[in-house]
Amino acid sequence: MSTVRLRHLADINPLTPAFDHLANDEDLTFLPMEAVWPGERLDISRHRTKESVATGYTRFQDGDVLVPKITPTFEAGRAVLVHGLRRGVGAGSTELHVLRPGPLIDPRFLLYVVNTYPFLKKGEAEMYGVAGQQRVPDTFLRDLPVNLPPLEEQRRIADFLDTETAHFQALTSKRNSQLEGLAERELALIVATLAGGGRKGEGKPTGWPWLPTIPADWSIGPVYAYFSTELGKMLNADRASGPDQRPYLRNANVHWYTIETDDLATMDFSANEVSRYSVRQGDLLVCEGGAGVAEAAVWDGRLQECYFQKSLHRVRRAGPVPVEWLMYWLRLAKACGVFEAEGNIATIPHLTGEQLRQCRIPIPIDGDSLIKRTSEEIAVLTSIRTKLREAQAVLAERRQALITAAVTGQIDVSTASGRGIEE
Repeated sequence: MSTVRLRHLADINPLTPAFDHLANDEDLTFLPMEAVWPGERLDISRHRTKESVATGYTRFQDGDVLVPKITPTFEAGRAVLVHGLRRGVGAGSTELHVLRPGPLIDPRFLLYVVNTYPFLKKGEAEMYGVAGQQRVPDTFLRDLPVNLPPLEEQRRIADFLDTETAHFQALTSKRNSQLEGLAERELALIVATLAGGGRKGEGKPTGWPWLPTIPADWSIGPVYAYFSTELGKMLNADRASGPDQRPYLRNANVHWYTIETDDLATMDFSANEVSRYSVRQGDLLVCEGGAGVAEAAVWDGRLQECYFQKSLHRVRRAGPVPVEWLMYWLRLAKACGVFEAEGNIATIPHLTGEQLRQCRIPIPIDGDSLIKRTSEEIAVLTSIRTKLREAQAVLAERRQALITAAVTGQIDVSTASGRGIEE
């Protein structure tokens, strides 16, 4: 088995002449990052005209392998071999690397190469950029050493992995359906809460198709009238090495209803910045940008001292409405595509400070009691969801281990079979 640099096996981020040959008004497949998933989860249903994506987008064609370049999508192993594109051509997120296989490597084998554990770990180590916005450079791909068996053996390995990973995919799909069911139940609970918690009587129209009415005695008002908001501190090289280093949260730490603190970075916060950029128990933290735009969670005060970066908004209660009310409104609005419509979903959408302050939300007269009941029910759903995702993670690890063993020659695919796939 020879070792060959990937640049000799595939074109890295090549030109796509097939795109240039299309007329300006012809449709082609459009892939924002949320549509890029391996296997049957790849969503190629979106179309755009050539003219609308002529600048500022990545171009690709049938038979290309797409590798997400930005964290955390890269580490999630969401590379995909694309087929069935409209007119054989696509355009999409600038956060994608394009690998176009040459004659020495089977496209399916290449896909499995970029799904191995060593590839993902080495790529993660090569990332550059500020925390939360790190990317894999194309030089990593160009210089990647690939253990290359003969084409016939590559195809045998790919055939074996196609069969075995299909079993993993079937179980993954089943659990994804369970997760989708939980998400639907969660959104139904939120809609019921924001619409009045089951109160009877004539409703007041809101003008929002996704929440058409609220109780007649409620009002609608802007976020700034009920909460104080602040955008976090900008990170730069000087602040990352200044004398007053303190832990801070960034958007990668904040997910719906949960905040992770295992990997906190530090930044310089001077004494006169402590009040402005610190977080305290009961603060709502909202992601300003990235794939998780608008995701929000309440800080529980687990650390005595903690701060927040510019990629997050801090929201504090300044009136009768609890911050959880805004969190659930953001959850529903995000699910209904409100922020996609206002942002550039092909790159990185943003929820600016002014946009957040100007958001108009329903204002209840009994918000605290409504939130208490809803939070208890959502906590149960969240616990079930967590267990399912943990099971998914174990399944993904087993799949990746099998791919790594087959691609690196640790198992003989002519006699091996996948093991440990259990429902």
